[in-house]
Amino acid sequence: QVQLVESGGGLVQAGGSLRLSCAASGRTFNNDDMGWYRQAPGKGREFVARINWNGLATDYADSVKGRFTISRDNAKNTVYLQMNSLKPEDTAIYFCYGGARSKYWGQGTQVPVSS
Repeated sequence: QVQLVESGGGLVQAGGSLRLSCAASGRTFNNDDMGWYRQAPGKGREFVARINWNGLATDYADSVKGRFTISRDNAKNTVYLQMNSLKPEDTAIYFCYGGARSKYWGQGTQVPVSS
C-alpha cells in the first residue's frame, strides 16, 4: 500500500551535482519527518539528512553538510535531496524514508560518483 519511490540517481563525475526525488504514495507524510540514508558498497546504512513536517527544520550528516540540501513539497508528497560538489566517497545507494521512529522506506537509487 505505502510506497516511496526514489528517482534521479545515476553516474555523476566528482564535483558534479545531482538531485534525487522521492515520491510517496498510499500514505500522506505531511505531518511526519522525511529524509535520506545511504549505503556505500561494503558498508552499513548511514544517515544523510532529514527534514521536519513543514520543511522548516533540517539536519545533515557532517559528511554532507554544506554540500547537500534536503527539501520537501507536501503538495506532492515528495522529498528531495540536492547533492552538490559530489565526491567519490558519496558513492552509495540512497534510500528515502518517511516517518520518525517507525519509518517507511523506498527501494533505493544508485549514485556512483566517478573520479
